[in-house]
Amino acid sequence: MKIIFKHEIKSDEEISFQQIINLLLKYRKIKNINEFLSPPSPLKINISDFGFKREIKRTLKILTDVYEEKKMIIVYTDYDADGITGGAILWETLNLLGFKVMPYVPHRKLEGYGFSKKGIDSVKEKYDPALIISVDHGITARDKIKYAKSLGIEVIVTDHHLKPEKLPDTALAVFHIPELSGSGVSYFFSKMIFEHFFKLYGHDVRAERALPLQNNFSSDYLALAAIGSIADLVPLTGATRSLVYHGLAACSNTKRIGLKHILKQAGIEGKKITPYEVGFIVAPRINAVGRLEHAIDALRLLCTPKEETAFQLASRVGETNRQRQDLVKTAVEKAIKTVETGLKPVSTKNKIIVLVSETWHEGIIGLIASKIAEKYYRPTIVMTKSDGFLKASARSIPSFHMTDFLRSLKKYLVDVGGHAQAAGFTIEKNKLDEFIEAAEKKADKLISEKDLEKVIETDLKIPLSKINIKLAQSLEKLQPFGIGNPQPLFYSEAGVIDARLFGKTNDHLKIFVKDPTNKSFPLELIAFGMADKYKDLSTNKIINIVYKLEVDRWGGNERLRGIIISILF
Repeated sequence: MKIIFKHEIKSDEEISFQQIINLLLKYRKIKNINEFLSPPSPLKINISDFGFKREIKRTLKILTDVYEEKKMIIVYTDYDADGITGGAILWETLNLLGFKVMPYVPHRKLEGYGFSKKGIDSVKEKYDPALIISVDHGITARDKIKYAKSLGIEVIVTDHHLKPEKLPDTALAVFHIPELSGSGVSYFFSKMIFEHFFKLYGHDVRAERALPLQNNFSSDYLALAAIGSIADLVPLTGATRSLVYHGLAACSNTKRIGLKHILKQAGIEGKKITPYEVGFIVAPRINAVGRLEHAIDALRLLCTPKEETAFQLASRVGETNRQRQDLVKTAVEKAIKTVETGLKPVSTKNKIIVLVSETWHEGIIGLIASKIAEKYYRPTIVMTKSDGFLKASARSIPSFHMTDFLRSLKKYLVDVGGHAQAAGFTIEKNKLDEFIEAAEKKADKLISEKDLEKVIETDLKIPLSKINIKLAQSLEKLQPFGIGNPQPLFYSEAGVIDARLFGKTNDHLKIFVKDPTNKSFPLELIAFGMADKYKDLSTNKIINIVYKLEVDRWGGNERLRGIIISILF
């Protein structure tokens, strides 16, 4: 492991808290500091700010025709948290405006990701729509969209995934905004529809629907877009930062019954909602439904106005999430055993890990891939059987673009899509061995040993004497933290004052340290899951630490605490 830093502050250097913040923003290449610290309301951002003049005109024209002719619209959304939240925004907007509209969520196992011939046939048979609008997919579905058009169905695509070589040119309009999440695109797309059609058809909307329509874009829809954006690991910069900054506040104060029951069932109702609560508590619950069952229930939960229905669905979602956790734990243990047995040692043999199982649930292979990639710091592909094919989910390391890599091997694949760090694909069983051989050979050429050395990049190397609670309080101005705007990481030399274990099974570590060069105020550090380091700690021992700062506000009091990322002896 290698520790690097962007800037070093010397012991004798005079520096203010604001100067430290300015340094952090400089290295994050934030040009408009005021806008970053006080993000504009998403109400002031329009989809036209991203372009789409012709697409907007086409969209409003067909929606006008569909409304006046009372034809059906299908909101065809993805089954993950980003797609479900985005789908809820768009479906509810159209529904409250008085459109004839139904949501459609494909079944992960039976239909797979995004558009499929099977899904389009099902939509045609059940609803015979004039228009399908995708949420969080569609940019790679050139052939499927052409098929829908052959059935007399127009398609509008809203998506944020990487563009393929050939765009879906038979789509009526394509709203592709890669800097947003699928739910983010849906938010601005839906806001455009609302602003246009409420003026035209507001008189048709029943009184009990009028007020929610006017308030949702500054409250509930912001909360849903924030959840989707955080869940899909979209960089929290630009318009996405505005959505998440304002959406988290809306999430904490939500009146939406389904979301309230999710928060209550998770034990965080009434608490401040941060990206942590969304990423590790709320989003996994929404995702769990699509991973193990049918995600339409997650969409129903977010949209239902009925208290009893919300309670029942939230309870089922919580139970499904617990099942997902158990499945992942068992599968990851098996995956680790396979890697350890097959690679001896993993650090010097294959530069890409490929795991295949006949038994892993299709809905959890992405989670398995994430755990293995994190543990061994290697690009990882995990596959399982599905309807005569193999479905795969892949996760990568920062220096390796997974989707580009897989697209270079597309001759072996049925389909592929994703982002730089995460991707998915389908492959025929008879091509598996050829694919693995080609992937390992290509990865061996593309990935250097240096790429496989885990690097922790810290923001500042700083003396502990300059760390205090006022600095931690000042850093809170940079929130919300997440992808693209991570919580600042510090790198310091420290002298150990005391160390102890804690937790039900004593697997966590608490250390008290000070600046070894002076009598600075002791800093309390928490190291989760690092009990194995305890034996190497002793009073006055000098260690190097990588850590984050936080203000602990338990019991109404404020105190400084550090969260350790790494300890070097």
